[in-house]
Amino acid sequence: MVAHLLEFVTHHYLIAGAFVILLALLIAYEMSKGASSVSTGQLTALVNSDQGVVIDVRPAKEFAAGHIVGALNYPQDKLLSRTAELNKHKDKTLILVDAMGQHAGTTARELIKAGFKAAKLSGGISSWRADNLPLVK
Repeated sequence: MVAHLLEFVTHHYLIAGAFVILLALLIAYEMSKGASSVSTGQLTALVNSDQGVVIDVRPAKEFAAGHIVGALNYPQDKLLSRTAELNKHKDKTLILVDAMGQHAGTTARELIKAGFKAAKLSGGISSWRADNLPLVK
């Protein structure tokens, strides 16, 4: 199998080169879409030192089923229209939490454009649960 791959690459180096370049561009694009990520430990440190505020962007029903202590619920589809309510937290890092860490990065990027300091919880609430950290209902 590897021998066939190497033979293909040596005979079709332009196609293989184009594939590598496109793959690198795709990775760079995906990395630029989201904001920076914080781990569960970093989130805890930011909140405990009063430098961060947890914003849970999941729907209200999911938030009610279990959320991080002290988290504010602003569903993702309504968050950007409610940024005026977040102005009192402008001096802190807004840590966005979603279900699996897939969508919060884009919203965090929009908040950064609006002048906020924002990051996302890597892995979302599922990583919080995986680390056996407490949730409030």
